[in-house]
Amino acid sequence: MGSLGAMLRHPDDVYPLLKLKMAMKHAEKQIPPEPHWAFCYTMLHKVSRSFGLVIQQLDTNLRNAVCIFYLVLRALDTVEDDTSIATEVKVPILMAFHRHIYDRDWHFSCGTKEYKVLMDEFHHVSTAFLELGRNYQEAIEDITMRMGAGMAKFICKEVETIDDYDEYCHYVAGLVGLGLSKLFHASGSEDLASDSLSNSMGLFLQKTNIIRDYLEDINEIPKSRMFWPRQIWIKYVHKLEDLKYEENSVKAVQCLNDMVTNALIHMEDCLTYMAALRDPAIFRFCAIPQIMAIGTLALCYNNVEVFRGVVKMRRGLTAKVIDRTSTMSDVYGAFFDFSCMLKSKVDKDDPNATKTLSRIDGIQKTCRESGTLTKRKSYIIKSEPRYNSTLIFVLFIILAILFAYLSANRPTDMCKYFFFTGEINSLYW
Repeated sequence: MGSLGAMLRHPDDVYPLLKLKMAMKHAEKQIPPEPHWAFCYTMLHKVSRSFGLVIQQLDTNLRNAVCIFYLVLRALDTVEDDTSIATEVKVPILMAFHRHIYDRDWHFSCGTKEYKVLMDEFHHVSTAFLELGRNYQEAIEDITMRMGAGMAKFICKEVETIDDYDEYCHYVAGLVGLGLSKLFHASGSEDLASDSLSNSMGLFLQKTNIIRDYLEDINEIPKSRMFWPRQIWIKYVHKLEDLKYEENSVKAVQCLNDMVTNALIHMEDCLTYMAALRDPAIFRFCAIPQIMAIGTLALCYNNVEVFRGVVKMRRGLTAKVIDRTSTMSDVYGAFFDFSCMLKSKVDKDDPNATKTLSRIDGIQKTCRESGTLTKRKSYIIKSEPRYNSTLIFVLFIILAILFAYLSANRPTDMCKYFFFTGEINSLYW
């Protein structure tokens, strides 16, 4: 549930964390009985990070479709990510993947750990896919075909320009946004969103992941994965891997800030997309990861630790985001708060400071014009008080009482939000 130190510094995290833990314990008992569906939902828990946390709230038919959509694309992504597969083997699989999902016998051994299990037993996913409604199947097939072709293209192509970067992110994440919009529409719950807005929803999440995961990707074995566009990093270093060396820390942070500034361009599209959603469950499903993305960018901005280890939202803050996100006013408040956090870190001497501040001011103007900011509960804590041993003892007593209370009662509405636990500090894609 997060370290004791973090809870002492942020005592208002405690109750959301307890609610989340109880909801997750309840959700673990809700795995469907059919073997193929049991495999799919169990695997979703293992490979989806936060994605599984926001899926349970959806209507059953849509939830099943989104689960299979995610697993199909995760399997496709596993093939792309496995740098040990020869290009001449990998490309045909990526190109034909949309046909393999109709074959109950198809599987391909690659990846590691839970991803290898997913690929070795992919027949469970295909079996579940074939039970979906035809409208869901068509949407999943179309996006899988387009994504596989795009991934195949970038197997042999470097991300050189910002246009390349946007194109790559479109193939691996923007298309997820388009696919989800198609599934929402196929369920009858939403109008079909424009491709442009749907694409921005995916790009904002993907660019956040790429920024946050620099060190993991650059240290990938047997071969580095490089997604930061040369057009940006060449302004600061001669080689992308140079950013991780301590002697280049100043230039690395400037490059990082350039990347974050690029990602901020999608925020207003994301707000427009979410504001148009009608179904409360679909809204929460979309909104929680977007808030986590702006929160993660606020933490990464101007932070050299991106090049030293993992930078992510603390568990308590993530639980708080999940607990508080129900309406569009909640989203405006969260975007405003995290953009304030980001703005406070902008150094006027940074090469991109003017552009960064302009994009932050634009999103803050949109949030203010919503007229809902006075109702928000702030995510920003101005100071961190010190706690003595007496207060620590009292906190443990409160924790024990809350846990006993939650254990004795049926899980709260939080249980509607989630199906499975996982790395709640990561984005779902």
